[in-house]
Amino acid sequence: QPLVSSSKWLQRHGLKRNKLSLSQILSQIGFQHRKGYVTTLGKLVASRYADDLFPQYERAQDGSVYNLTAKKELILHFVDCLMGAIELYKERMEWLTSESRQIFGVIQEHCIVVVLDFGAAPPTEFDLCRDALSMVLVEQVTQIAKFNLIWAGQDLVKWQQKSTPVSEHTVKSAVTWLWKLDHMTAASHTSSPKALLEAMSDEAVSS
Repeated sequence: QPLVSSSKWLQRHGLKRNKLSLSQILSQIGFQHRKGYVTTLGKLVASRYADDLFPQYERAQDGSVYNLTAKKELILHFVDCLMGAIELYKERMEWLTSESRQIFGVIQEHCIVVVLDFGAAPPTEFDLCRDALSMVLVEQVTQIAKFNLIWAGQDLVKWQQKSTPVSEHTVKSAVTWLWKLDHMTAASHTSSPKALLEAMSDEAVSS
């Protein structure tokens, strides 16, 4: 799936976009039971010709009442559409909470620099971190434009001097570089800020 935010995804696949919100459906399967202002009486008067003629639905949000006029076939059509929307939402949620996205979220920037700060992680955790980073490189970084890696160890170590265009070769190279890093003792307190400043100094990185 494309690396888009949930707000942009909803703009394309949301209920309102597909005319499946409650108010949109109600307007297609019936009409609102309105109140009108009668000048001669000087007050609001509700139309009553539809009383007991149509099934009615009252919206809990605002108390508005709709007279339902649609045939069963149209109702079943909206049921199918809503069931399809539910399945689509489930797929999106499963995708958002799987693999690298459950750790890193969805990367939306075109150019990123990943700062690696493993601190005093023991070797097993160090390998778990590298597994997670390898996963995000293969699953998400392959879909953006440029990237780089900076290790905030005792000394700053860069994979490349500046952000590099994404390709199958560069991603494989970055993964190989990542797994060749030696497990080291904890970095100094200033190494992470230095690495972040170094990442921000890359002109291609916007944030």
